[in-house]
Amino acid sequence: MTLFYDKYATALYGVILRIVKREEIAEDVLQESLVKIWNSFQSYDADKGRLFTWVLNVSRNLAIDKIRSRQYRVGSRTQPLEESAALRQAATPTFRPEHIGLQEMTNKLNPEQKQIIDLLYFGGFTQSEVAEELNLPLGTVKTRARAAIKVLAKLIR
Repeated sequence: MTLFYDKYATALYGVILRIVKREEIAEDVLQESLVKIWNSFQSYDADKGRLFTWVLNVSRNLAIDKIRSRQYRVGSRTQPLEESAALRQAATPTFRPEHIGLQEMTNKLNPEQKQIIDLLYFGGFTQSEVAEELNLPLGTVKTRARAAIKVLAKLIR
């Protein structure tokens, strides 16, 4: 297997990387490919083509399966913070979150929901801290917060 790896790994990795576009995923797919090749080597038929062509197709197919997978599609929608442009870009000094009018919109909530949203989003409290502050069960705080967010979402639309 060491000889096989030395001879083919670089070429296989290059093909996989072109398909999946991310190095850490390409490394995982290469490893999966090598395991699959090792476990299914008895299915290789020299009469149908060269060994390199067969291993290339196995690796290519696994890479395509990876980018079609739900896990890959969901993961590709988000970007690690280290790669995010927002991390490198400072907020403008004139940016003030209260200018977007959200705090005024909370006035349209019922008093129980408004109190919870004010503490959670404008007071910086956690849900547990709100429950403790208002002497309410945590489940009640979560339910009211969720209901308030639904109302606010409708108002924003």
